[in-house]
Amino acid sequence: MSADDRAAPGPAAVVDAAICSRRSMRAFLPEPVPRAVLEEILRVAARAPSGTNTQPWKVHVLTGAALQALSAEILAVLADPARLALCKDAYSYYPEKWVEPYLARRRKVGWDLYGLLGIGRADKDRIQAQQARNFVFFDAPVGLIFSIDQVMAQGSWLDYGMFLQNIMVAARARGLDTCPQAAFVQFHELIRARLGIGADHTIVCGMSLGRADMSRIENTLVTDREPLESFVQFRDS
Repeated sequence: MSADDRAAPGPAAVVDAAICSRRSMRAFLPEPVPRAVLEEILRVAARAPSGTNTQPWKVHVLTGAALQALSAEILAVLADPARLALCKDAYSYYPEKWVEPYLARRRKVGWDLYGLLGIGRADKDRIQAQQARNFVFFDAPVGLIFSIDQVMAQGSWLDYGMFLQNIMVAARARGLDTCPQAAFVQFHELIRARLGIGADHTIVCGMSLGRADMSRIENTLVTDREPLESFVQFRDS
């Protein structure tokens, strides 16, 4: 065994590094991602498990003019209160009533982000402008829209989460970054019409993909994770 072989990290370290370095980035460089790399990431991600191998995911990959056109259309709706009022979520991503500890966690990550950006609680215009950046995919060169056939039940949505996680980890393994975005669910009808997605499919979420711009302060945000003892019970009898 050579010295280089002894120094090389083992498989667990490589996988752990990809998982633990994954963060939701909110500013990207304009560097294009080669189609071959995107295909590789999605091919790897498709190894996610799914009940009876149903593989319920559908992916719509947007770059260039297609990405810009979708972004422009959503921003136009955001600027028109009458049209915006007609936009309803495709499904309930969040609970109707927030309870602790989830409410505190949600508030913390929001105000931690706005604090980094120097946005105060009374800065409604700046809050809305930051939220609108979702819809330009935070300037990422690749936007992904995910949909699922409405015939599929709750178990397939669990499978979908594993597929999405695979995409994000596979991207990190290639030095790329992502931001999964439920914000797109509000504009599901517009997205289906723009991308030619049938009414029999539900928009699951969007995702920005590219190389993070680490000169941007928002990308320094690292969210907290609870200690094991707060969510794990070991039982041996």
